[in-house]
Amino acid sequence: MTSMDFIKKEDQYGAHNYHPLPVVLDKGEGIFVWDVEGKKYFDFLSAYSAVNQGHCHPKIVQALAEQAKTLALTSRAFYNSSLGVYEEYITRYFGYDKVLPMNTGAEGDETALKLCRKWAYTKKGIPENQAKIIVCEGNFHGRTITIISMSTDPDSYKGFGPYTPGFVVVPYNDLDALKKELEDPNVAGFLVEPIQGEAGVYVPEDGYLKKAYELCKSKNVLFIADEVQTGLARTGKLLACDHEGVRPDVLILGKALSGGMYPVSAVLCDNDIMLCIKPGEHGSTYGGNPLAAKVAIAALEVLKEEKLAENAEKLGKIFRAEMQKLVDKYEMVELVRGKGLLNAVVIKPTNGLKAWDVCLAMKENGLIAKPTHEHIIRFAPPLVINETQLMEAISIISKTIGQLSNK
Repeated sequence: MTSMDFIKKEDQYGAHNYHPLPVVLDKGEGIFVWDVEGKKYFDFLSAYSAVNQGHCHPKIVQALAEQAKTLALTSRAFYNSSLGVYEEYITRYFGYDKVLPMNTGAEGDETALKLCRKWAYTKKGIPENQAKIIVCEGNFHGRTITIISMSTDPDSYKGFGPYTPGFVVVPYNDLDALKKELEDPNVAGFLVEPIQGEAGVYVPEDGYLKKAYELCKSKNVLFIADEVQTGLARTGKLLACDHEGVRPDVLILGKALSGGMYPVSAVLCDNDIMLCIKPGEHGSTYGGNPLAAKVAIAALEVLKEEKLAENAEKLGKIFRAEMQKLVDKYEMVELVRGKGLLNAVVIKPTNGLKAWDVCLAMKENGLIAKPTHEHIIRFAPPLVINETQLMEAISIISKTIGQLSNK
């Protein structure tokens, strides 16, 4: 079968809830993927930062394969011999009392919201059903009904109402707006992405996270960090919050928590918050299964053993410097922004060409990435990339921009 055959099958039999780049991937290894015709590409999306450790990392594959032969799923109706070991490992790794394991990033966010509300009623003393959670304009925390109820993106929420109440929206990177809403005694939490990834890799001003955390503390409000995309070495630190020395009250992780090998997410917090939820009040059939536990331990070990945060910090600076050269040279490239190896290039429509057209052209030249919001391209390669490979990939990006600018 050809790429077009596979694309036609998805179009005929699958829901039309995605608009993929027209490439059919068949194999991945490290920073590279291959399509069904055998063409090789640099992967500069990393499954939205789920494969920080690279495609099919041998250590993570081995952990998955070995556990799959022994025990895959018991549900939480019973104890299993992998979960407690994983819970001890991840809580010590990040410095929290407890972890609640789930499967997807959206489930992680939903879990954090429930924890926040339960804490509000049992510990803070907010009247039942009156708790409010502050979120930011431009946020992306998933696509459940409750999560889209806090979205400001019409593509996410339009046509899916009625919406879940209890959310207050403030501009991102606006401390004054946050401070004003925190005056409400019924505010229980502030949910924030340290860098807004899906919105276009918006990096807040230095000090924003630290000051926001301090404002929350002054009002006994939980600071909840969605690090599903920004965490796990992507931005040059283990967590993006680490850049400002902020320890979230509630930490949400996903994506690269499994190295892209299996759906694994987690919510971490201390006993005062976590133990507000009692048996039967929250859970998941697959959450905390033995496969997930073993895979997540291996994925976290790889981050430290291979110093992926340090690599992201170093190579991110090189990438942005090289992209700035394109900003200076070509009208089509408006600006570059990011942190570590989570970066975005803003494309100015030129000669009738938009970010989508740039991505199509890059694909032809051997590099795949995806636009977000029509005029922005997110560049996020696996963190195992080395400098030589990065420069080769940059040459493809530069070549592509040059070709399109001269049309």
